[in-house]
Amino acid sequence: MEFYCPACETAMCEECTCGEHAEHNTVPLKDVLEQHKASLQEQLDAAKNRLPEIDSALQVLSEILQQLNDQKSSIEDVIHATFEELQRTLNVRKSVLLMELEVNYGLKQKVLRAQLESLLQGQESMHSSCSFTEQALNHGSETEVLLVKKQMSERLDELANQTLPLQPEENSQLDFVVETEGLRKSIHNLGAIITTNAVAAETVATGDGLRHCIIGQPTSVTITTKDRDGGLCRTGNALLAAELFASDGTTVGEGEVTDHKNGTYEFVYTVPCEGRFALSLKLYDQHIKGSPFSIRANKSTDISLTADGDKRRLKSPGSSRVNQRAIKRPASMYSTGKRKENPIEDDLLFRIGTKGRNKGEFTNLQGVAASCAGKILIADSNNQCVQIFTNDGHFKSRFGVRGRTPGQLQRPTGVAVHPNGEIIVADYDNKWVSIFSSDGKYKTKFGSGKLLGPKGVSVDRNGHIIVVDNKACCVFIFQPNGKLVSKFGSRGNGDKQFAGPHFAAVNHNNEIIVTDFHNHSVKVFSPEGEFLLKFGSNGEGNGQFNAPTGVAVDVNGNIIVADWGNSRIQVFDSSGSFLSYINTSADPLYGPQGLALTSDGHVVVADSGNHCFKVYRYLQ
Repeated sequence: MEFYCPACETAMCEECTCGEHAEHNTVPLKDVLEQHKASLQEQLDAAKNRLPEIDSALQVLSEILQQLNDQKSSIEDVIHATFEELQRTLNVRKSVLLMELEVNYGLKQKVLRAQLESLLQGQESMHSSCSFTEQALNHGSETEVLLVKKQMSERLDELANQTLPLQPEENSQLDFVVETEGLRKSIHNLGAIITTNAVAAETVATGDGLRHCIIGQPTSVTITTKDRDGGLCRTGNALLAAELFASDGTTVGEGEVTDHKNGTYEFVYTVPCEGRFALSLKLYDQHIKGSPFSIRANKSTDISLTADGDKRRLKSPGSSRVNQRAIKRPASMYSTGKRKENPIEDDLLFRIGTKGRNKGEFTNLQGVAASCAGKILIADSNNQCVQIFTNDGHFKSRFGVRGRTPGQLQRPTGVAVHPNGEIIVADYDNKWVSIFSSDGKYKTKFGSGKLLGPKGVSVDRNGHIIVVDNKACCVFIFQPNGKLVSKFGSRGNGDKQFAGPHFAAVNHNNEIIVTDFHNHSVKVFSPEGEFLLKFGSNGEGNGQFNAPTGVAVDVNGNIIVADWGNSRIQVFDSSGSFLSYINTSADPLYGPQGLALTSDGHVVVADSGNHCFKVYRYLQ
């Protein structure tokens, strides 16, 4: 075997070169051998070079597994300790209640037994004296009767006039009152195992802040976490670290990571001087895609902007304390009401509208309603009309004429659809509620002389119309014919009081859920208006509000709330415990108002500051 046929990739003897390989080019085997050895060595080196990577990956995985085991053990200990402490607390409370029961029982028993003893003694004396006297009268001699008269007359008078405790000096009441429903719900939702499937290799960052910034000015970067399959993570709490380095490796500038609790994070940083910097973004101590990023810091604003680089930072509506980023985007929608698809992965399906007075355009839209017939209705407040769209955003019709006479609209703020198909519109400035047919023909109105500033309207399971009076700070319940059934609420910050209530929704128990704007809370009432519970406080954290507005309830009883000042949408369970956010980061809200669930299970919200409505994916 001294020769090699490249065409057949085989070694052969000299005889074969003249035989079956006669038409092939052949070369000396030793020449080819050196080439093959060199090629194999190169492939061998490439394979061996992967071994350090595999060793490093094995080490990292081993460390992660060890950390996972340690975390599991640690959390198990915390769970056991927490519930043991709760059990101890419950046992202490149980002992206190039993002791209070025993003390109260003893006090009442002592009084009643003393009274019983006194009455028994009086009864015995009375029986004895009466029996003795009756014996003398019936069977005694004249002398014995005279003796008894002398002896018993005074005694009998005393017994007849004796003061006895005939009326009960205590009662038998011993009740135990305990509210367990709220506690049971709280225990049902007590604790949560926080985790995420986010991996650094699939997680991405976006924003102009990955390329350039202006010295001394806050610049933001959005990080979107993804799982191993590239799917968007829907929960927060991932361990994300962000650092800025100068060319010499020293840490520079200031930065803060904000967890939006929906799988996205915002890193806002400021650099003090010009130059090139490296931005390191690590998830669980691993660089995300593209990290570290090279950033150029300039003095002036002569940076070439991208198509959406003209975003401007705005304070959230109504409060300068809120740090959430609310971006008012330039109008980019069709006046015909065509839908714009969302280019970034999040819950947004599409948005409809821009500022204007034509079909599919809005000026300060407020209330939103969704019908079981697949329609979305928008109360277009400053255009004095109601606009109707299909669930997928196609414009259908509009109705409404500006004015202050019946049938006209001056400032429509709330809209609802009655089960009979009629459209109910709250007119804030006209101080009444108008009823229109399903095709927008005026039928009647009610509430004149009673309402001061109706804002939101809803319909309960009995067909009654719920009207939230923003100015009077109360809730009215009307029959469909306009007859007042009841009302509840007053101005204040108590449980059954409101400070500028906005909208209401009704759950499957026919309970009325009201957003209390200036009290930064959501309150739940029975169908009769009795206070049941409230949740929320002023702030930016989970379950906090900066003036809640729109509200809706899903089929599971979960409560969806538009958080006006924080420009977000939060989801709670029926007891008011925070569950999640709807991801609105791709096209941020600016002062959301009315909110509803469409017949196909999506959330539609009036984005008042951006003069459009948006439809979001919602997993019930």
